[in-house]
Amino acid sequence: MNFKQSAIPAVLTATLLACPLLAQEAVKGDEESDRITVLDQVVPVADEASAEDRPAGDDQDGAAPPESLSDDPELSDRERLLAEFDRYKELKAAGVYDEAENVAKRVVEMSIQQTGPTSNDTAKALSNLAIVQHGANNYEAAQQNFQASIDIITDNEDNLSALLINPLTGLGSAQLEGGRPDLASRTFGQAVHISHVNEGPHNLEQIFILEALAETNLRLGSVEDAKNNQDMIYALNLRHYTGNAMDMVPSLMRRAKWQRRTGYVLDERATYRRVIRIVEAENGKDDFSLIEPLTRLGQSYYYIDTSDSGSFQAAGIASGEMYFKRAVRIADDHPDSSWQTLAGAKLALGDYYNFRGDQGRARKVYREIWNMLSEDEERIAARQEALENITLLNEDTIPSYVGSATRNDRLVSDTGLREGRVVVSYDINTRGRVAALKIVEAEPTDFEEMRRFVIREIRTRVFRPRFVDAQPTETPNQLFSHTFYYQQEELDARRAAEAAQAKQR
Repeated sequence: MNFKQSAIPAVLTATLLACPLLAQEAVKGDEESDRITVLDQVVPVADEASAEDRPAGDDQDGAAPPESLSDDPELSDRERLLAEFDRYKELKAAGVYDEAENVAKRVVEMSIQQTGPTSNDTAKALSNLAIVQHGANNYEAAQQNFQASIDIITDNEDNLSALLINPLTGLGSAQLEGGRPDLASRTFGQAVHISHVNEGPHNLEQIFILEALAETNLRLGSVEDAKNNQDMIYALNLRHYTGNAMDMVPSLMRRAKWQRRTGYVLDERATYRRVIRIVEAENGKDDFSLIEPLTRLGQSYYYIDTSDSGSFQAAGIASGEMYFKRAVRIADDHPDSSWQTLAGAKLALGDYYNFRGDQGRARKVYREIWNMLSEDEERIAARQEALENITLLNEDTIPSYVGSATRNDRLVSDTGLREGRVVVSYDINTRGRVAALKIVEAEPTDFEEMRRFVIREIRTRVFRPRFVDAQPTETPNQLFSHTFYYQQEELDARRAAEAAQAKQR
């Protein structure tokens, strides 16, 4: 079948001209706050236009023209398209995805009219449409439009064209957030290969794709593959930034956060210590940028390394105190510091004392912060957020699968896979500890091991307690719900075995 004659009209009918957009709920990773976002750049709708080609009113600083400019009868078709594209960029930057999507569809229509349905310009316009659909969590529609863009470019160029890297990366992200990390792994792998062919095996442009691939492998349960991806990123940065160590710091900070997520806590500490040494060597031991790595290094002592069960680890959590205190001192003394920075550093120190069980020191620090954040309306708003609500200080993941059920069963949409739930209620006392923990719901009731997992994890959590008038206060009636997956066949077998045992009694 000739793609140019049939595939593009079919895609446009499905994703450009259809009334309701296809929406799909994102499948969350183990830590929602760390979900990746690989689409943070707008793909240009066409080659850079010269100044005389830009529509009147398009400022040099990139400000978008008025929305009505594209309807100006004095403008050429090309200028109208560029005006719509500028409007799209403005709406996307503002996070107004619904309207940005409508504008992106108009850009696609205009590009088809002006350059044809199979031009590279139309492929780029389809990628822009897919970007905002991804931003609005319309992952199925985004996948269709990224794939359409890929097909056009492949047909016009070849299957190793550098133009494929952006839409492939977008497609992989849409597949990942749409619940198909297995497909995303292959897509990201293809994007990395094309970057090697066009830019060489050591190019830095591939780092963003490798980070996405590491996240994908993590969601697939392939921790070792994810670690290899991260090691490659580190090697690329080390090769490129030799002689300019400060440029390594952002990558090292991202690496340390990933090491925390995957249980490589000892490696995480080593990474933060390297960041600190780099900053100290370049900027001195009192540099303002030391506050974050010092704080994060201290927080790493809330956890133990789970990457090697046979390794010896000292149990002394007190090892983290020096890092928190040093961060507070820098935040208090540095001329570039602000009350927000100082409050954040002190909160981290107070949380450390609270986590360790040193309630006297913790309450003293929290009281200092309360007083500091009570001086004006802006600070009171910060006080409400930081101290007048409970804040979770530590958590470990709870298994999402029980018995013979696996992550792969969800990837292949196994019809025997079922969803269960455990709901618990608890109070948080004035020390930030869980009290009165009990199960509210367990459905089905047959998987006792999952109930134990939930109970054990919630019981070990520590919170920054809620404060009223500078005093820690109990917070009752908290609910936690955990969804898990099991095989119906296994549930039936368990129930049959239980019934047989009951008969024997």
